[in-house]
This record gives sequence, C-alpha cells and structure tokens, in this order.
Amino acid sequence: MNNETTTLISLKKAMKRVDHKLQALEAQFKELDFIKDSLTQKFEHHSKALASQAAQDELWTAVLAPKFTSMELNILHSYVIDVLVCLHTHVVEKLPDLVRGLPTLASVLRRKVKNGRIRAVWESVLEECGLQEGDIRALCTFFIAHGNKTEYYVAKVRHMYIRDVSLLITNMVKNQSLQGGLLRAVQVIEKGKAVSAPEEPKSSLKELIPSVKN
Repeated sequence: MNNETTTLISLKKAMKRVDHKLQALEAQFKELDFIKDSLTQKFEHHSKALASQAAQDELWTAVLAPKFTSMELNILHSYVIDVLVCLHTHVVEKLPDLVRGLPTLASVLRRKVKNGRIRAVWESVLEECGLQEGDIRALCTFFIAHGNKTEYYVAKVRHMYIRDVSLLITNMVKNQSLQGGLLRAVQVIEKGKAVSAPEEPKSSLKELIPSVKN
C-alpha cells in the first residue's frame, strides 16, 4: 500500500467523521428548533392568557367605576336584560329541537364551545343583531355585577325617566368595550329587534347566567 492510498483512506475516514458530526449537529439543531417552537407557543399562549385576564380585570373595573344613580342603573340593566333575553330567544327559535337543553343564555354560551351547530346559530344571531362576542362579555359582566341590586323597568318607564340613554352611556362610561356594548344593546332594543319585554322580569332572568354567578 503506497502513500497515496494511505492518504486517500485517511481522508475518507476523516470525511466520514466530519459527516457524522454534521449529522449529529443537524439532529441537535432540529431538537433545538423543536424546543424553540414549543417555548414560543407556550409564551404566546401565556401572553394571550395574561392579556385576556388584564382585559377582563379592566372590564370589571369599568363596570363598577361609573357612579350611576339607582334609576340610571335600573334603566341600563333593563336594556341589558332585554338584549340577553333577545339573544337566547333567537337562538332557541333557530334550534327548536334543543330547547330543553338550552334553558338559559348561560347554557347557550357553555354548549356553543363544543357544539358546532349551536356555535353557528349563535354567531348568526349575533350578526343579525349587530353584536360581537366582546359586546356579550361586557353585557354579561354588567349583568353579573349589578343583577342583585337593580329593578327591571319596562320600555315606557325608561323613556319617562331618560330621553337619551345613549348620551348617558357616552358621558358616564369611558371604557370603550363596555361603552360600545351598552350603546349597541340600546340600539338593538330601540330598533325593535328584541323580543317584547314582560311587564315584570321573569324569575328566570335572575338565573340567566347561573354558571358565571356561581
């Protein structure tokens, strides 16, 4: 075996060693990429969770901040009740076979998460009413915060006390999410798209969102 042959064999062995090291490095880089992607997803999820919690905390603060009179609070809460009842009524009208399983708005909100048919109807009803999910979060938060200390006013009584409730909302509520939700709730009712409100609130209204209150 001459020197050239020996050198060639040595070179091939060296190239194999380099190739093995490159393969090992490639595997390590792939593992690092996987770890990076996993950490990025966890960070994004955590960031979204924190942002959502912060938004909810801000909403609760906004709901409790305005110093409404008892009469003003009763009127606003009555509009909120009418809209929530309206949404629930529209949903069950479109899902007559599920009426027994959807006795309250809370049941709709709960079941739409895993039931595509309920979710599709819910989204359709929101669109018809000109509302968004953010509006519902704001209205439900308002309902929960003030539900135990308000009195329901029918439309005629509301108009006797306040001619322009939208102006009241704009002047008193500074949080954009809450202000927009309340303004759109009033618009839905005043445009006649909601179901007729009863003279006295039904007992089920106090249990409209039982799962959240509990």
